[in-house]
Amino acid sequence: MTDSTPFGTRLRTALDTRGQLCVGIDPHAALLTAWGLNDDLAGLETFSRTVVEALADRVAVLKPQSAFFERFGSRGVAVLERSVAEAREAGALVLMDAKRGDIGSTMAAYAEAFLSPDSPLFSDALTVSPYLGFGSLQPAVDLAHANGCGLFALALTSNPEGHEVQRAVGADGRSVAQAVLGRLAAENSGAEPLGSFGAVVGATLADAGVDLAINGPLLAPGVGAQGATAADLPRVFGDQVRNVVPSVSRDVLKHGPSVQALRQAAQVFVDDVRAVTNR
Repeated sequence: MTDSTPFGTRLRTALDTRGQLCVGIDPHAALLTAWGLNDDLAGLETFSRTVVEALADRVAVLKPQSAFFERFGSRGVAVLERSVAEAREAGALVLMDAKRGDIGSTMAAYAEAFLSPDSPLFSDALTVSPYLGFGSLQPAVDLAHANGCGLFALALTSNPEGHEVQRAVGADGRSVAQAVLGRLAAENSGAEPLGSFGAVVGATLADAGVDLAINGPLLAPGVGAQGATAADLPRVFGDQVRNVVPSVSRDVLKHGPSVQALRQAAQVFVDDVRAVTNR
């Protein structure tokens, strides 16, 4: 199923109707065990299908973490393919969390894997790493434009190690993160109601210290188990809080395997975010 409407337009509608929330599909070993499942292919499939059944028809974005499927080899990737297709069919926007970044034909191949409608892994959006230079992402940018997809580039991540690169200052006086945000803003110029090229900015940051007005979405990991709450979002994101997509994984997924409990946990986060954004 392909929709050529720009990702940013579809995301704006999803956030406004379903609420501002992205839930990860992160079938790591500890969660499988907590659900009473084996850390094997059968456990992977049961976990993924349960999350999709519980949430794909009600949350704005589902974000499968590719690595947790890839660790099972080709059969794990096959589960990922089915999960993506079923989630999109149920109405969720699928953000593939693969953090791809390379140069030339290799980056083009990564883009084709996740942003080409002919691929079994075709997703609405993809996380990418700009740290070989933002220009290295051009094949993904071009394919996203062509197919109505989105990208989320790492800008200011929630892990403390990221600052040694992301806060580094270039010859023009801008931090590396600000340079990435500037390139995203340029890609989103003139887009309405929202651009399709977003940034990853951690919700746990004490102070973003950058201009987040990129006319695009801001994926905010760190809410829940990493310590940030919905109440922190206005402080970190200021007047851009309406464009924030809080990303929660463990604090929702720990409520499985009950479908109803997963739905209730997700709704709590949606309601908490709505309360602080007055929407």
